[in-house]
Amino acid sequence: MANQFSAEWAKGIIDENVRKAQGLIDNPEQIDSLLQQLQQKLEGLPATAVKAFDNVPVMAQMVKSYVTREYTEVSPKVVVSLVAAFVYLVKKDDLIPDSIPIVGYADDLAVAGVAMAINEPELKAFAEWQAAKAAALTEGAQQG
Repeated sequence: MANQFSAEWAKGIIDENVRKAQGLIDNPEQIDSLLQQLQQKLEGLPATAVKAFDNVPVMAQMVKSYVTREYTEVSPKVVVSLVAAFVYLVKKDDLIPDSIPIVGYADDLAVAGVAMAINEPELKAFAEWQAAKAAALTEGAQQG
């Protein structure tokens, strides 16, 4: 079973969902629905798993900002790969059912981890953009 959760396996899962992800990207309502399902999954995580998924909200924010055209300084391929990972994360019939204590999230964690790793520079740039935007808003509020 350990071989099943390799980076190569997780990358394959993302690749399998690329076509579906590409179809979702052009439909803001479907992206919103996917992100809502993802949020529900994150809210339903047991306390022991929350820390392991702490980068997923940043990935979701980048997708949302891209789809709303607020943040476009990222390759569409990056956004598609993140959406492809989210498609797997919200699936009801993933490799290991989430209802199995402790190991139920291992497959999800592998996919989220690979999505984070292959897109790390873009996610870092997005986080920096968010921080600069927040700083500008704070500065504007203090001056106004």
